[in-house]
Amino acid sequence: MTLSDTRATPAQDAAERATATGAPLARRLGRRRPAEADRGALSPSDWRRPAVRRGMGGAHVLLLALLVLVGLGPMVLLAKYAITPTQDILSTPMAVFPHGVAWENLERAWNDVQISRYFLNTVWLAAGSWASQLLVATTGGYALSVLRPRYGRVVQAMVLATMFVPAVVLLVPLYLTILDPPLLGRSLIDSLWAVWLPAGASAFNVLLVQRFFDNLPREVFEAARVDGAGPYRLFWSVVLPMSRPIIGVVSVFAVIAAWKDFLWPLLVLKDPAIQPLSVRLPSIAASTDLGVFLAALAIATVIPVALFLAFQRLFLSGAGLGGAVKG
Repeated sequence: MTLSDTRATPAQDAAERATATGAPLARRLGRRRPAEADRGALSPSDWRRPAVRRGMGGAHVLLLALLVLVGLGPMVLLAKYAITPTQDILSTPMAVFPHGVAWENLERAWNDVQISRYFLNTVWLAAGSWASQLLVATTGGYALSVLRPRYGRVVQAMVLATMFVPAVVLLVPLYLTILDPPLLGRSLIDSLWAVWLPAGASAFNVLLVQRFFDNLPREVFEAARVDGAGPYRLFWSVVLPMSRPIIGVVSVFAVIAAWKDFLWPLLVLKDPAIQPLSVRLPSIAASTDLGVFLAALAIATVIPVALFLAFQRLFLSGAGLGGAVKG
């Protein structure tokens, strides 16, 4: 036996040290454990069995078909009823246009029922709510995450505490505030500001944006401050351009929430001329032809569906909730 045979290799030394300290050998030697994603209810040997593959494949197809039926079925039926004559909807609702297509339902809903006016009201309502929520969420998240004032944690705790208060509890005090707002001297009832201003008080959006800002690289902020950027320049030129994903998420949340809100616009917007679709559609249901009314409902779903189709990748990938940089 030579001297080289009795000399321990570096790997052997590492194994001896790992055994002496009680640490796992795989961790000491840098070996990777099996990925969690590879673990499941069925092992790889089970998947190699033809009966298991066919059974699980059939279950996946059945589940996918069920999800498509539940998710898209109501929307497809609504689109069909929107262009179906009323007598066909009542007599044979599942038949495929037994007496032709009634395209005039859409025209009557848009012009005769004045859905065009209520649609425009809803667009203005959603646009103002979006601007209000985006302004409060970005500035509030910027102050709590980037500026970090002395009492920032206290303010954050107070903002978080408001999320535990049921919204229905705030209806009466909020209505009284809108009825006689301080410093204005006039009521905001029958004004779009009565919807826009309360919409900005969204603690969820503030905390969501703050969480995103917490993941932004601090080195960029310090470099901007060294270059002479103040708080406003830092916010406008550095933070906002890096925050496009979260701005998109908050924007979609704000528009959809404003589009489907019913109770608060019903309380503060008493004039039918400025009411949105969510308030006017239930009011005209009893006095409108069924086919025309379903056409109006189909028109009202255009914007939410379009927003989902435009931002589906943002939702499914979770891009708006992660960090700004990777690596």
